[in-house]
Amino acid sequence: MIDFGPVWRKEKTLQDLAEGLTRQDLARLANEMCDFFIEAIADAGDPDVTFVPEDPDANDTFAATAEEVNMPWTLGHVIVHWTASSEESAAHALTLARGLDVTGRSRYELPWTQVSSAGFLRDRIEESRRMQLAMLDAWPDQPHLDRTYSPREGAPGMNAVARFLGGLSHAAAHRDQVRDILTQARAFEASTKPA
Repeated sequence: MIDFGPVWRKEKTLQDLAEGLTRQDLARLANEMCDFFIEAIADAGDPDVTFVPEDPDANDTFAATAEEVNMPWTLGHVIVHWTASSEESAAHALTLARGLDVTGRSRYELPWTQVSSAGFLRDRIEESRRMQLAMLDAWPDQPHLDRTYSPREGAPGMNAVARFLGGLSHAAAHRDQVRDILTQARAFEASTKPA
């Protein structure tokens, strides 16, 4: 799996990491990311999906409501969030690869409050995998890697490869969060079992 540490520490840009990577490399990396999350939640049950962990650092500046800004994320919330982010990155990457400008958001995130089943989460990851790979497969044989996108003013531009990597980087940033939620859920479950 690719190491996004240098990007997170601001030692490299996503465009730096993208150098030399092919569409086939991106497909392999997307599969690895989806495999990681499938394995991470392999033993998760339905109660784990809606378990509310302790997270004193919770701060979602893009929350749908003011009440949700400092609300810890459930496992269901994390999974629907990173899959939506990865799909948006894949859609933007496809647009760039086709030689077009990205002109807005391309995102749909299922409301996390509607998610209560571990089976649904596994299906959501597999659906996201299929969508990401299909968007990569739709790239032209000669992608327009000179076309770039900047998510905000002043941010470095990214070509199609780097934009796709952005979704994977975002997903990778949620790996420890998923592990922590499941660890807390297991501890809670153990503490509530009769002796």
